[in-house]
Amino acid sequence: MAKKDKFRMPTGMAGLVRYGEDAKEQLKIKPKHVIAFCVVVVVLELLLKFFG
Repeated sequence: MAKKDKFRMPTGMAGLVRYGEDAKEQLKIKPKHVIAFCVVVVVLELLLKFFG
């Protein structure tokens, strides 16, 4: 049988880059607010469609 040569990469970050650690959030929006905004937009569109 042929002997396979194994090549190992050095362990560490394994090529992963983390950009989010240094950046600070300028605007924080809760998921509840996003869902509420979407619901308001849908209701507004329905009102405009039926009464406009």
